Amino acid sequence: MRAVRIHDTGGVDMLRDDDIDIPAPKTGEALVKLGASGVNFIDTYHRTGLYRLPLPLTLGQEGAGTVTAVGDGVTTVQVGDRVAYQGVQGSYAEYAVVPADRLVSVPDGVSLDQAAAVMLQGITAHYLATSTYPLSVGDICLVHAAAGGVGLLLCQIATMRGAHVIGTVSTAKKAALAKGAGAHDVINYTTHDFVDEVKRITHGRGGVQVVYDSVGKTTFEKSLDVLVRRGTLVSFGQSSGAVGTFDPLLLSRKGSLYLTRPTTGDYVATRDELLRRTHDLFEWVRDGRLTVRIDRAIPLTQAADAHRALESRATSGKVLLIP
Repeated sequence: MRAVRIHDTGGVDMLRDDDIDIPAPKTGEALVKLGASGVNFIDTYHRTGLYRLPLPLTLGQEGAGTVTAVGDGVTTVQVGDRVAYQGVQGSYAEYAVVPADRLVSVPDGVSLDQAAAVMLQGITAHYLATSTYPLSVGDICLVHAAAGGVGLLLCQIATMRGAHVIGTVSTAKKAALAKGAGAHDVINYTTHDFVDEVKRITHGRGGVQVVYDSVGKTTFEKSLDVLVRRGTLVSFGQSSGAVGTFDPLLLSRKGSLYLTRPTTGDYVATRDELLRRTHDLFEWVRDGRLTVRIDRAIPLTQAADAHRALESRATSGKVLLIP
């Protein structure tokens, strides 16, 4: 089978289209013939070596497809089932072996492309809005990169929960996408200072209850400046680079603020939690309450183009690889 792997870390030229054996599922595992694989920023971190894993490494941690074989002891899925997963390494391939308890069924009315596109980013948006800081009616939130994959989903879920959503974007096209996803106010940070704009929008409230920040280095300190007293900064990504060290006393000086750095694994730590979150997501997709925007679907062999698009921040929505 074909698999996109790295044998050393570095730029996109490290991505290799390898021909390797189709793996066999062991006890508790299932073999999935992938119909679509999700591309995420963490894949670029693995490629560059920012997050190191043993080499050679098949990239990708998210996909959707059809079960073609199961190992001993598997009862949760069977051959022929349409399934999706996230958080298991090796999805840039035609087939992947996945622990059966990490697979979720894809219901009728949800395509494999939609399932692959909503797993990691959808679960992230779900836990951010419902658990990390549970939004409620009357809350005001700031969503950075509001036209990105997570951002578009987060705007929609936050709006469902009755929050007032302010989004930041870099272009007029992205502003229109964020508005379409439910953002009530959108700030183009290339032409306006987002701190000044948030203060203007929230005049009389003094700021927002929570900032959801996937950008990192370039937005971190200013994000603290738009929070109300005892507000929460949720730092869940670093597309502009890692946040540097800072003095925790800064949080007290700015109003006894809260700072958290969540990871998906801690919010789907049990199968019950995984099923609950994906049930919500698939139901919302199926009934039209949640729109999954697929920015582009690229052949597996052109994974380098997918990485270039993601790293240049040229995408609005999900990038998929099609085996």
